[in-house]
Amino acid sequence: MDIWLKVVLGFHVLVAAAIIGLVLLQHGKGADMGSGFGGGSSGSLFGATGSANFLSRITAVLATVFFITSLGLAYLATHKPKAGGGLIDAVKTDSGTTPKPVEKPAAAVPQPADAGVKASPGDSKAKDVPQ
Repeated sequence: MDIWLKVVLGFHVLVAAAIIGLVLLQHGKGADMGSGFGGGSSGSLFGATGSANFLSRITAVLATVFFITSLGLAYLATHKPKAGGGLIDAVKTDSGTTPKPVEKPAAAVPQPADAGVKASPGDSKAKDVPQ
């Protein structure tokens, strides 16, 4: 899926550059005033008003493609496949060995207060009850 992200991103950049070029080629609304007095745009390839319609239609199509590729990039960026597990699973598959757990030394483990006293079967908890 990573390859599709790169392909769509490359196409997206090309469409954006084409839109920029087409917008720069188009005439503004103020440029049409000069054409009525023989301003030179009447001898263009598409005619006096034909270029605006053709270029604006192509720009609209490229803008639609730009929005579609934007949505596609958003989808591809947020729906990446999840790798199985985390860092420990990656270490297990890479090295082939399982890491050993770290054990604390016996002296570091706290002992309960009456751990050394062994109770006989006849002892009861009567000494713990206040009198």
